[in-house]
Amino acid sequence: MTIEAPFAESPVQSLPADEREAILDAVREFAETELAPHAVEWDADEHLPRDVLERGGELGLGGLYIREDVGGTGLSRSDSVAIVEELAKGDPSIAAYITIHNMVAWMIDTYGTDGQRHEWLPKLVTMRDLGAYCLTEPGAGSDAAAITTSAIRSGDEYVLTGVKQFISGGGEASVYVVMARTGEPGARGITAFLVPDGTPGLSFGVKEHKMGWKAQPTRQVILDEVRVPAENVLGGEGMGFKIAMSALNGGRINVAACSLGGAQWALDRAVKYVHERFTFGEPLAEKQSVVFALADMATELRAARALVRDAALAVDAKAPDAAIQCAMAKRFATDAGFRVANEALQLHGGYGYLSDYGIEKVVRDLRVHQILEGTNEIMRVIVGRDLLG
Repeated sequence: MTIEAPFAESPVQSLPADEREAILDAVREFAETELAPHAVEWDADEHLPRDVLERGGELGLGGLYIREDVGGTGLSRSDSVAIVEELAKGDPSIAAYITIHNMVAWMIDTYGTDGQRHEWLPKLVTMRDLGAYCLTEPGAGSDAAAITTSAIRSGDEYVLTGVKQFISGGGEASVYVVMARTGEPGARGITAFLVPDGTPGLSFGVKEHKMGWKAQPTRQVILDEVRVPAENVLGGEGMGFKIAMSALNGGRINVAACSLGGAQWALDRAVKYVHERFTFGEPLAEKQSVVFALADMATELRAARALVRDAALAVDAKAPDAAIQCAMAKRFATDAGFRVANEALQLHGGYGYLSDYGIEKVVRDLRVHQILEGTNEIMRVIVGRDLLG
């Protein structure tokens, strides 16, 4: 299914190689100096580093593919996934939150009115203000069209009532893109709303204690007769599901890129470790089983990177099979990323299980990538149904 944006949007061109490499060098330095040294501590303290996010905003990380008239960087998806991979080498949890924030900004940039764009995006691209995306509910995950949060028209306002589940940035964001039902059951009855933080009736559940992604807060978002003006509708009444599905293409390749970055970091650490660790009189690197394991890990990541690259190019080109390629890339890269990180932990032996080495954190962070943005089982459904017509 191809979703057309309300404005005329031509295929996006990638940067020239020299410009791309200069940007990646800057992002790599940011990840190595601002993220990696603190990742284990942030994980242990469940701390979202707002000051570091703002410094990332100064690099343009808060509006990677947002138009330049509102302060965005205006990059292609193929350039952006390379940036996300570098960020995830520093900290997959923070990198993933930056991609969620960018998804929110993209929805406003793509489907918002001129007024909505200029109200929210100049602040979002700096990451002084953060965004959160509210689709999932306690009883509606993979079946997103089954959401029950309601939005009832009342004069020039809508009254929103319901609960959203597993919301990254809940309680921290300045604006929430909320999917709510304005009409008939199913996909066509869903509308997207911009709900500012501090709106009466908007509250949050306790911070969830998770296996991974601990540096980014996850809470329920609770809407108790929240009134928003009709001008806060995003993209028009009944457009919510289409907006959500179009946003997920980018979300899927972003989380795939996060898996690549985290797994590549773990692989690099494993290669270094097997040279240093001696058993039975020789380094682990001399063991054929270790050589084979590392070869398979590197091969899987290279194959996954190719799928992610091709899917990003398909999104940039508005290719008719972009959604299928994104599903393939998300499924393969997140499965491969978790396997590689887990194998890197195994190669470290007992040391890999210690938090000081950082490997176990990456394993925990990457595990959820196989669940969110559509579970990998749903990715198989999307691909399989397309094959079967």
